[in-house]
Amino acid sequence: MLWLYNIGIQFYGSIIAIFALFNRKAALFTKGRVNLLKKVGQIIDPTKKHIWFHFASLGEFEQGRPVLEKIKKVYPGKRIVITFFSPSGYEIRKDYPEADGVFYLPLDTSYNANKLIAAFNPEMVIFTKYEYWYHYYNTLSTRQIPIFIISGIFRPGQIYFKWYGGFNRKILSFVSHFFVQNEESKNLLQQINIANVTVSGDTRFDRVSENAQSPKQLEIVARFSKNEKVFIAGSSWPEDEQLISELAKVQSDWKFIIAPHEIDRNHISNIERLFPNSIKFSNAGVENTAQVLIIDNIGLLSSIYQYGNIAYIGGGFGVGIHNTLEAAAFGIPVIFGPNYQRFQEAKDLISIGGAKSISNNAELNNAFKSLTSTPEPGQLAGRYVDEQKGSTEKIFNYLFSRLEQ
Repeated sequence: MLWLYNIGIQFYGSIIAIFALFNRKAALFTKGRVNLLKKVGQIIDPTKKHIWFHFASLGEFEQGRPVLEKIKKVYPGKRIVITFFSPSGYEIRKDYPEADGVFYLPLDTSYNANKLIAAFNPEMVIFTKYEYWYHYYNTLSTRQIPIFIISGIFRPGQIYFKWYGGFNRKILSFVSHFFVQNEESKNLLQQINIANVTVSGDTRFDRVSENAQSPKQLEIVARFSKNEKVFIAGSSWPEDEQLISELAKVQSDWKFIIAPHEIDRNHISNIERLFPNSIKFSNAGVENTAQVLIIDNIGLLSSIYQYGNIAYIGGGFGVGIHNTLEAAAFGIPVIFGPNYQRFQEAKDLISIGGAKSISNNAELNNAFKSLTSTPEPGQLAGRYVDEQKGSTEKIFNYLFSRLEQ
């Protein structure tokens, strides 16, 4: 099975290289890994111990960030290195000040794993939520370097729990300890004889709560939103934007902020066509006569929610919804598309009355009216986030003993 895995990794690299010829993300993925190990050697001192954090993308970074910053606060002398798999994480956080180095993760080969681990010289490795790479995990385990998974989550349909998932279960066996989000994940791991598991919850609750307490102030958004009722669409896709454009026509007394998941020129132009009475964030100023503000910058969404009365979270007509908690932390209700079943927080928010899922224009209109008729749905959403905090402390208290050693 390992030989098939190795071929798959090489094949993936080749496909990405081809896509890089005409796809910006693929080009960043490929270019960022050119002479990568050499770059690591120029920045990182391999004679010094480091704590290595790996994140798949930006969302996982924000999820693991509370643990990273807690370690740095208590142990300011600790050296930290960060790797990202995706350009959407690396390109935004490559200058993150709490790290001694931020890099792309080289593809998972035995050679890359041995070289990178030797360069990082990690005293411990912390992966957030998922990403299980055979050669990295095997090499770390062989060198007796502890691997921790934080905010992990597992579902019955995953390959680890299938009769043919032996190779994938082997990768899980290299992990020193799992910190999982819920009891279901713990039970599933125990069914495959993995007992080194703690239910600690989801560190995202700590992160979004912290952000909501002291969000970045955005003057342009503040002026646009002043004294107005504001609907915010976060991480939207074309299917979402089409529905929202119809709602905007009906709710002409509301302001709308559209923060799309992709901000390439074609997508922004399409949004402008859908919302004729709109203005882009990048313009010099904002006129309050515009009904719609289009966010054509990245990295602002988590702060934009502070100006909203209700939020629509994109992705529910694709592979799955984006982050609902960033909005809920500000005490506003949320709406999203039909594909939310893999996200426990979305199911929880629906069950308590702080969110609704929709599939068409009629359902969006009804959800909007229901969630904005009283303040209660937003209050319920905010209370839910507040009650789920504390995961960071649980994880850190466990890691503390390791760090003290």
